[in-house]
Amino acid sequence: MEKEVILKSGREVMRKEAEALENMADRLDDAFCEAVNAICASKGRVIVCGVGKSGLIGKKIAATLASTGTPAFFLHAAEALHGDLGMVTKEDVLILVSHSGETPELLAVQTALTELGALGIAIVGKPSTSIGEKAQIELVTGVCQEADHLNLAPSNSTTAALVMGDALALVLSKRHDFSRDDFARCHPGGNLGAVLHRERRER
Repeated sequence: MEKEVILKSGREVMRKEAEALENMADRLDDAFCEAVNAICASKGRVIVCGVGKSGLIGKKIAATLASTGTPAFFLHAAEALHGDLGMVTKEDVLILVSHSGETPELLAVQTALTELGALGIAIVGKPSTSIGEKAQIELVTGVCQEADHLNLAPSNSTTAALVMGDALALVLSKRHDFSRDDFARCHPGGNLGAVLHRERRER
């Protein structure tokens, strides 16, 4: 493959994903405010649940929430159905990540946790899905096409779900007045931790 073709293809992917994010930002609505307020009002933790590529995105969302002032962890849907549902209480908020909104494992988890009384937030690709309609709050990314030439590989959809999660986490962080000192306490290791702790010592 020639250099020009490779670069053109790479740029097309990046531009498609950027366009998907721009469109999602323009569509952000009151449901996002409801999600932020619900998490703030919760006395429990945020539990992010997914499988496959959406599960990998869910792990990142949970990690970002936890490191920016909102206690959270990731729950794999398959493991949840084999006993890990015991980690969840009715005080917790569940975020279900599913582009199709029809993932069988997530639907089973959602049913069990609805019976428990935990509040559910769905991050889905389109409205009127089974998971979205059963959730108390539905966040729709609006992605209808992926970035690859086959329109199959999770790309636009996973990027949009990740950014929706980042937006939740960082708005919540701002709402909690999460400071650089708070960030340092959550990040004692690595280069970022070293920089933040050096700042604290130099004050």
